[in-house]
Amino acid sequence: MRLVRDMEIMEDESEESYEAPDGQTPEVAEVEEEDSGAPVPSIDGRVLEALLLATHHPLTAGRLVELMGLDTTRAIRQGVRDLNAIYESSNRSFRIEQVAGGYQMLTLPEFGEHLKKLHQREIDAKLTKAALETLAIIAYKQPILRADIESIRGVACGETIRNLMEKHLVKIAGRAEVPGRPILYGTTKRFLELFGLNSLKDLPQSEDGLRPQV
Repeated sequence: MRLVRDMEIMEDESEESYEAPDGQTPEVAEVEEEDSGAPVPSIDGRVLEALLLATHHPLTAGRLVELMGLDTTRAIRQGVRDLNAIYESSNRSFRIEQVAGGYQMLTLPEFGEHLKKLHQREIDAKLTKAALETLAIIAYKQPILRADIESIRGVACGETIRNLMEKHLVKIAGRAEVPGRPILYGTTKRFLELFGLNSLKDLPQSEDGLRPQV
């Protein structure tokens, strides 16, 4: 997603760049293979583990197949199950989870408070309270107009939305079918990665009972 340096210029553009739906990576998106009954090829779990440990972003099964020189994603899924079984039996603090359409090493929720203390200063520096509020509204109400975001928050949000787009957390999700065709906003794949979600359906129910509109 390209950076947007000026909100007003962005809203007057006649052409927009659109991302693939959340949870998909176009260049490596794969169709789920049917179980043909054939034996699942064995793989070196250490290689799969090393690849997942060496990246900060989820890797799709298709990308892992490519990196490991395999012919089927079934071997990747079985490898993930085998590694998670080892982690569970040895009482490790992490698992391989599906995030944003791919696989990623994540710590278990029970260690969240400890990690929160470690990263709180970094998180606070990156996202202000206004940014978090705006991001939450977009996440639960998307696709949503800037005017609707501002109506909910009660303040102008143009600069905040621009900053969220520069952080690759918010994207242009289309244009509303109303006069002037104003821009609609939605969250990105990076948003799912940052908050450890596989899809928008995994968003928790908000305090006022709202659920994501997916």
